[in-house]
Amino acid sequence: IVFWPQDFIYLTLLLVTAAVALFLFTAVAGRLWCGYACPQTVYTEIFMWVERQCEGDRIARMRLDQAPWSAEKLARKAATQLAWVAIGLFTGFSFVGYFTPIRELAVAALTLDMSGWNAFWVLFYGAATYGNAGFLREQMCKYMCPYARFQSALIDKDSLVIAYDAGR
Repeated sequence: IVFWPQDFIYLTLLLVTAAVALFLFTAVAGRLWCGYACPQTVYTEIFMWVERQCEGDRIARMRLDQAPWSAEKLARKAATQLAWVAIGLFTGFSFVGYFTPIRELAVAALTLDMSGWNAFWVLFYGAATYGNAGFLREQMCKYMCPYARFQSALIDKDSLVIAYDAGR
């Protein structure tokens, strides 16, 4: 399909429709997007799962962080970071595979013959995934997500909201 500048109205229509659908689903089902469908949430959960598998639960991670450096601590931290890097690079590779034929991209990656732009975008999206899901986590939602900014305007007293009950 070829899109010309005069077809920009279709993109505008698509984006407005998506925004209205997001508002409608928020009014009907609360924070369905943030809780289950947002890629940031999904990747954060994946990265946190890897962290739990490599370093243990929250209490074990806090003990590990306070412990002096040892071979075990180094191995656990390195395993976590290597898994995060692998997931990030896989994400970058998959995303670039939408624009470059994935089979050609895989062969180029295995033979270390990837074009400069493909390598840049794989590394860029890999680093973005690694940083956003591994370190920023919920900070992305609080400070960078536009949906979080207008979420409070979309809810009323009858909206389904998961929150702490101060009265209890």
